[in-house]
Amino acid sequence: MNEPTATAAAPAAPKREKLRLGDVLVQQQLISPEQLTQALDQQRATGKKLGRLLIEAGLITEEALAHGLARQLRVAVVNLKSFPLKSETVRLLAESPARRHRAIVLEDKGDQLLVGFVDPLDLVAYDDLTRLLKRSIRIAVVAESQLGPALDRHYRRTEEITGLAKALEKDIGDAVDFGTLQASVGQEGAPVVRLLQSVFEDALQVGASDVHLEPMETGLAIRSRIDGVLQTQTQADKRIAAALAQRLKLMAGLDISEKRLPQDGRFTLRLRERTIDVRLSTLPCQYGESVVMRLLGHGDSVRRLDEIGMPADMLVRFKEILGRSAGMVLVTGPTGSGKTTTLYAALAELDAEQQKIITVEDPVEYRLPGLTQVQVNDKIELSFARVLRATLRQDPDVILVGEMRDPETAEIGLRAAITGHLVLSTLHTRDAASTPFRLLDMGAPPFMVASSLQAVIAQRLVRGTCENCAEPLLPTPQEAAWLESVGGAEAATMRVRRGRGCSVCNGTGYAGRIGVYEMLEMDHALAQAATHSDPGTFTKLAAEQLRGRTLVHRALELVRAGRTSVAEAMKLAT
Repeated sequence: MNEPTATAAAPAAPKREKLRLGDVLVQQQLISPEQLTQALDQQRATGKKLGRLLIEAGLITEEALAHGLARQLRVAVVNLKSFPLKSETVRLLAESPARRHRAIVLEDKGDQLLVGFVDPLDLVAYDDLTRLLKRSIRIAVVAESQLGPALDRHYRRTEEITGLAKALEKDIGDAVDFGTLQASVGQEGAPVVRLLQSVFEDALQVGASDVHLEPMETGLAIRSRIDGVLQTQTQADKRIAAALAQRLKLMAGLDISEKRLPQDGRFTLRLRERTIDVRLSTLPCQYGESVVMRLLGHGDSVRRLDEIGMPADMLVRFKEILGRSAGMVLVTGPTGSGKTTTLYAALAELDAEQQKIITVEDPVEYRLPGLTQVQVNDKIELSFARVLRATLRQDPDVILVGEMRDPETAEIGLRAAITGHLVLSTLHTRDAASTPFRLLDMGAPPFMVASSLQAVIAQRLVRGTCENCAEPLLPTPQEAAWLESVGGAEAATMRVRRGRGCSVCNGTGYAGRIGVYEMLEMDHALAQAATHSDPGTFTKLAAEQLRGRTLVHRALELVRAGRTSVAEAMKLAT
């Protein structure tokens, strides 16, 4: 949809005669009268918009629909992916009417506003927006598929959250005591409840993985982690921190009177027709309790191995290892690096119809049909080790252990791998080569590590370059030096891509994240070095096997392909 730009639209406003979408499309021979009749019958039965029904039926494309309307009204078609939207301009119209009328304010010309409509023939929408905006409107046409994401980006709930925080501050007042908080958190319509709901809805809207509530000397910071980077949502008075923490503890079934010790819990939310699992962690700090919440979607689909970005050569070898009947495969990396996603992608490759697959997790993050999934519960002493012992009596073929977090769990998992089970798990190590010795440090016998461990995958996530605003640039001197150290003199002079920042990526230059992987296979020589606990020899042999295929080299390949920036790749070397 890169027809005339918005500023090139000819008339100030189209004639406001009554036009019907179906008639316009038939007149322009985009659909036949018979197709219109069928669509209208379906519209009466379903109540859906006519344009949406025609697109879903494959009778017309969204692009053809937008251009047909634009030709009829002699206005511009605006591509929201490339149009330089400004949040302050978009927010001249409140979110509710914008979503109700499927419209967005594009430009502010002082006495006139350029407004994009999905359905510019909707006279009710035009009149209502003219009344609300109190200015004359010039119409443009926008695609419905582009409108929703644009509204989500620019109608962040910052003002709403700030207003609710102030209402909660006023509600609590200066005298914050246990009785007052207990009364307020028990009321479903209380400001604390509405504030938390807005925080969660905003996090879901922007795809945040975590929400942080951090009381500080100057106030309460509410931050969301988006694409691995924390972004401040709002700053509020620190007096409301206790009310928020207490409400969240109630939701998670924690002890609201205990503020001196860390606590962990979880609860489930239903937002925007999605079910969200929330993992809650509280930590006493100088100015109150820091609260961090990890958001996990129930409906999130499991990705296949072919879809997670694993290099083709590594993918072939990994699938071959997954076909073995016994042994252990470990996925390593820091928290939030996508380890669980990789493990479940591996499980999706297995035949759950012919194999008994059991998972032991804390918590269960994905739900797959055909699997027996168990969630550990330390409160009732249902630990990883205890569940793993019971699992071995369930005649499993494949066992997924959420994390090798203690020596007992590690030893039981290794024994299971020796005795004819395929065991998949995670471990926190820096790279693949150091993983076997992390198991040895945990007390696992060397012979068991050498004979059980089949492969180790180390992984990280880097932010992907925003395709909407990416531009080729020469690397900075510092980036050139890093490129040369990894890829040689030729790499130092290559042109790289970097996002300059736009409305699509919220000015960051990045959109989404990409997996970076390395895999170390335990061959005979490596097994011998592990058996003799010889780190020097093991490290040397591992470096030879991984030459040119380490995390850093894989990241360099992504830079060369323009999928991420040098700055993101350099983070893997630190």
